[in-house]
Amino acid sequence: MIFTELARALDNGWALTFGGGVEPAAPTPSTMLYDEPHRQLRRYEGAHGSGRPVLLVPPLAVHSSCFDLRPGQSLAKFLLDTGRTPYLVDYGRITYADRNLGFEEWIDDIVPTAIARVSAEHGGAEVDVIAWSLGGTLALLTAAEHADLPIASVTALGTPIDYRHHPMLAPSRLLARVTGGREVAWSTALFGGIPAFAVQLGFRGMALPREIMRPWFIARNLGRSEALARMEAIDRFIGRMPGYPGRLYRQNHRLMIVGNHMAKGSIPLGADRVIEMAKVSCRVLLVGSPSDNIAPAATVAPGVRVLTGAAEARYVEVPRASHLGLVAGPEAASWAVIDKFLGSAVLADR
Repeated sequence: MIFTELARALDNGWALTFGGGVEPAAPTPSTMLYDEPHRQLRRYEGAHGSGRPVLLVPPLAVHSSCFDLRPGQSLAKFLLDTGRTPYLVDYGRITYADRNLGFEEWIDDIVPTAIARVSAEHGGAEVDVIAWSLGGTLALLTAAEHADLPIASVTALGTPIDYRHHPMLAPSRLLARVTGGREVAWSTALFGGIPAFAVQLGFRGMALPREIMRPWFIARNLGRSEALARMEAIDRFIGRMPGYPGRLYRQNHRLMIVGNHMAKGSIPLGADRVIEMAKVSCRVLLVGSPSDNIAPAATVAPGVRVLTGAAEARYVEVPRASHLGLVAGPEAASWAVIDKFLGSAVLADR
């Protein structure tokens, strides 16, 4: 037994240093349905059932593999196993050339087009939308602005609504009241947004204890291949993060973080355009966790108060889940919550 564990530790040590890693990437098979700039649509393949189709909507500045991190940490595979047909809209790389893209491109074009195409694949069926982080913001704004879309429900995982309850953003909100947000405008104009390397550093910084304890974690788990494989998957995910387009980042900073307009229920997106959250009419599930440092539960829960026109607005809190853990487990507690929420609608339809 001791020799077996020692051999495994030596194998893992070699794989982490000189080899190709403890576990190679093994994404769930998928088929590309169309491939257009920032609008790639893929369908995950497996034993599809009779349930409604599901569209997975990632946030900006995050690689779409968040929904399919690795075996045992794949919401896409979980949905397949529960008899649903999951699809993914993928924005691809964000570069300096995309600096003028804003919320409008996503809520008026990219997300609505993906929903419509998924619906068409299923004979006009309604679509359950599952989104993570800022992806939830995009999905909710889309549902509010386009009542004609075939949206059955929106599930938003770790999507902040009331930014007043985010302690880490308090300094940024205070500074913007003094400067008018000019520091954000200047920096995003210079770089065309938030570059990929800055997003990656920021994500690692938000999980600083993990980064500091990394050598100790490796040493303590050298004989545990599963723990090391999870670490590798997260490292791959962070390393593939793209950037933010400048205009959208400025909009999000001004309207959501500083102006807190999501919590107010009205988002002034332009001089003559206001998006009313009360116009979201589908069912909505909001999922948060008190262990989420990026979107604490206290920022997510107030969404129930804002979504007054929804057929149902439900908030569920799951314990001990990080921001990524809400969507990518392992065996995320939120998955059972999602399954129950989507399943209750099917039972009601019958």
